[in-house]
Amino acid sequence: MNFHVLTLFPEMVDAAFHCSITGRAADRGILKLDAVNIRDYAEEKRRGRVDDYSYGGGAGMIMQAEPVYRAAQAVLKEIAEKADDGAATNGDADGDLSGKRVRVLYMSPMGRTFDQKMAEELSKEEDLVFLCGHYEGIDQRVIDEIVTDEVSIGDFVMTGGELPALVMMDAISRMVPGVLSNDESAVTESFMGDGLLEYPQYSRPEVWHDRKVPDILLSGNHAAVDRYRREQSLRLTAERRPDLCRGAVLDKKDRKFLREAGLEDVYREASRI
Repeated sequence: MNFHVLTLFPEMVDAAFHCSITGRAADRGILKLDAVNIRDYAEEKRRGRVDDYSYGGGAGMIMQAEPVYRAAQAVLKEIAEKADDGAATNGDADGDLSGKRVRVLYMSPMGRTFDQKMAEELSKEEDLVFLCGHYEGIDQRVIDEIVTDEVSIGDFVMTGGELPALVMMDAISRMVPGVLSNDESAVTESFMGDGLLEYPQYSRPEVWHDRKVPDILLSGNHAAVDRYRREQSLRLTAERRPDLCRGAVLDKKDRKFLREAGLEDVYREASRI
């Protein structure tokens, strides 16, 4: 998996990406990061300046179209040459490189909300290009020209697109084979499977601050442990994220537990949304 990030702050992206799990995966060659400084593609006479005033007035500066476009075309050309398809630039608004579609993701509060389903979808791509805005945003014309997906990580405003891009890359990376040392952990965590929250986890010591690990987890009965964890996921999701309940695939044991716990109506109502 190759991540290409168009940014004004490549050092910020590079430093965060090369820590922990993504950093180890990069060391093993499973992931690759290309943090591209948009300032390098500014007009020579502007000496690295890539912003200007907004037509129509308003506070703040806007990132200009041409430096962003040049940076994107350089990355897309590199991807095309790596694929040996002979294309020099994408030239199209949909990111089509002579049959190789490269997704260019713009971090924007107006975009599709990023979630686990999208992380799985994007993890199947060989190359992903992230466009990180700053200041008051980017000239709309270059967004229309090169972006294939506008993506938001939530309903709040940040100072730039670098942190949202890093959040997305982290979530996507976990879906790439070989990144996690235990592939099962990518399947059993929150939002995976039928979309429920993950069950609580415990480790040594057995008693901490007078709080004891649940007896069932010490029983050695794997079937009972699995059942307990499933029930905890059902309970926690109903209590904390009832909106996620509609994705649950329930069996007879699940329904029996929900009835006895007084949570059946939460799942029933969620399925009607």
